[in-house]
Amino acid sequence: MSGREQPGHWPYPRWVAHRGAGKLAPENTLAAFRLGASHGYRMYECDAKLSADGVVFLLHDATLERTTNGSGVAGERPWGELSQLDAGGWHSRAFAGEPLATLEAVARHCQAQGHWLNIEIKPTPGKELATGRAVAKAAARLWASDAERAPFLTSFQPDALQGARESAPHLPRGLLLDTLREGWRNMAQSLGCVAAVCNHALWDTSTVAQARESGLRTLAYTVNDEWAAQRLLDLGLDGIITDRIDLFAPGR
Repeated sequence: MSGREQPGHWPYPRWVAHRGAGKLAPENTLAAFRLGASHGYRMYECDAKLSADGVVFLLHDATLERTTNGSGVAGERPWGELSQLDAGGWHSRAFAGEPLATLEAVARHCQAQGHWLNIEIKPTPGKELATGRAVAKAAARLWASDAERAPFLTSFQPDALQGARESAPHLPRGLLLDTLREGWRNMAQSLGCVAAVCNHALWDTSTVAQARESGLRTLAYTVNDEWAAQRLLDLGLDGIITDRIDLFAPGR
């Protein structure tokens, strides 16, 4: 898209629960998705990577220590080993024993609820292209019968987005940005992205106009203050990703 062509159809809810339920439950677990749903959220963001034997599962960090009772690089472990870890006890006693989630399990949950998913492709370093291909291929398969709620794929890594484009060009993609480096719009367009997902401080009237002139939807992360949310709503952003599912009513 180029010139002043406006973004096309956008089915996704504006409010997105970060990692399932923000910080109120262990991130990227089914418990977090269930809690997000109990607060009225209909769309969630999550982080997906590959196990050593090619299973797509949810985890933000490259290593296991912060959010599980395991250690080492997650992507170097087979799923059989990863599936036995406690991914909830670090958060609180109430969630002790909560396992890591596969993308397949999250897909089943979202489809049963009629909800949407933003899958951030979060590769183990050095596995960007392969992870993008695998995540997109899995997503295309898992949502084949629910095309109306096709997941939205994002990444900070251009190679991951390129891999996703190769495997499932029909799935919408967004470029994640923590700075608006030179040529950001051209990069998004060259990867066939439909959206830019930026640190919320980067959006203002000028940058929103630039994105729209390039045919890009506009989303922001991670928005946890009322003043910041109101500023983005006034700018007309298409998506607001938040940890504060207890503060923001997703119907607003």
